[in-house]
Amino acid sequence: MLYVVWGSTYLGFRLGVGPGGGFEPFMMGALRFLPSAVVLLVYALLTRQRLRLQRHELLVMALSGVVLWVGGNGLILVASQYSASSYAALMVATTPIWAAAFEAILNRKAPSPKLVAGLLLGLVGVLVLSLPKLAHSSQTTLLAVVLLLLSPMLWSAGTLYYQRNQSHLEPVVVSAYQQLFGGLAFLLLSPLLGERWAMPTLQGWLALAYLIVFGSLLAYTSFILAVKLLPVSLVTTYAYVNPVVALFLGWLVLGEGIGAWTLAGAALVLIAVGIVFRARRR
Repeated sequence: MLYVVWGSTYLGFRLGVGPGGGFEPFMMGALRFLPSAVVLLVYALLTRQRLRLQRHELLVMALSGVVLWVGGNGLILVASQYSASSYAALMVATTPIWAAAFEAILNRKAPSPKLVAGLLLGLVGVLVLSLPKLAHSSQTTLLAVVLLLLSPMLWSAGTLYYQRNQSHLEPVVVSAYQQLFGGLAFLLLSPLLGERWAMPTLQGWLALAYLIVFGSLLAYTSFILAVKLLPVSLVTTYAYVNPVVALFLGWLVLGEGIGAWTLAGAALVLIAVGIVFRARRR
């Protein structure tokens, strides 16, 4: 599910906040995560899962939810106003590389030569992907590049923070609280950032509905369960497949071009991710 659904969410972002969608980025984030959180909390209540949080659990849920969703996901929403869905997905594919680098720092352990090589190759891939945009740069395209560089860093940081502070809460409850705090942060930040409410189009509403049901309720809850039960190196293999799905859907639905720079940058990023996975297994 993670492999296919999360790859398709980039198309949902673009359809929601891009031309013809009508949503402001942070308002769309609030309208996505708050309903999803309510549904999950009701389900947890009906199935008698523990909902009361201890003080430490409250802090972990709030901080990880805001960093993951507002930092990791909200920046993609803003960037999706100005960039192709395939470009956003390929930039975010560097997430495992940043996670490995941050993990080495937190463990106070010198990264292996393979890990360093993977990180450097990934950065070269990002540069190759971004060169055509930077060559015809405007303030908005430059902003999109910067945001899509920061997004995987923040998602990696939020994931590592949660992994190192896991509780005995069920995955559904964790998913619900993280989305609740993320949604509330989106709702607070939207007016502070000057976003104005306007009635979205049918395209925007359909994109939002898809993101709620498949991106939040199903895929993210599956991700939390996988983080709890499986090795991180296995869970994060979704990074191999997501860009491929996003490239195909962006081309099929939106007519996004796939040029030589895109293919070269994509190849470098995916090879770098593979090197990092191999280095982390040893």
